[in-house]
Amino acid sequence: MDEDITIINEKTRNEKIKNFLIENKKILISVFLFFVIIFIGFYSYQIYNDSNREQLSNKYNNTVIEYNKGEKLKVISKMIEIVEDQDTTYSPLALYFLIDNNLIGNKGKVNDLFDILINKTSLKKEIKNLIIYKKALFNADSFDENQLLDVLSPLLNTENVWKSHALYLLAEYFYSKNEKQKSKEFFNKILIIDNANQDIVKETQKRLNRDLSD
Repeated sequence: MDEDITIINEKTRNEKIKNFLIENKKILISVFLFFVIIFIGFYSYQIYNDSNREQLSNKYNNTVIEYNKGEKLKVISKMIEIVEDQDTTYSPLALYFLIDNNLIGNKGKVNDLFDILINKTSLKKEIKNLIIYKKALFNADSFDENQLLDVLSPLLNTENVWKSHALYLLAEYFYSKNEKQKSKEFFNKILIIDNANQDIVKETQKRLNRDLSD
């Protein structure tokens, strides 16, 4: 008797599953096709990204070779194009190459390239913070106080590994302007940061003891 009931229940369950599949055939097919399309799209996107990165890598390396051959104008144009491609690896490298080799004399143009990296390129937080610091360092001899503070504000107003660098840059900036009280205030801020760079802490203590101890 129990075996008969079990067989009946199993047949009933199978019949329900069969009816469910028949009744929802279109929906199930649509869901299946949706996931197939998503998978194909994701896979295609990965292939496109890998191909694009390889092309950028080749372009960057070939441009460096052209620089060594003395083809300056081509190098500037191609490195600017790489920055404008907004790649997380090669765009920063291209800008650093332009700056390190003094290839662009117009600071406004260099700052435009900095802004592409900072505002438009999907960089990791600390990489972006490093580029913000580099922009401030690049402009420290030409920016006024408000401009420099504006550039460094993302580093000054959050906890990050570049905060002590930003404070040190500002402290030295004001010291160079003979604004010693402001300079001292920024140096002292470095000493109360938990994750301050230890080399910067040592240099800060030297500066405070040697030149700002009054």
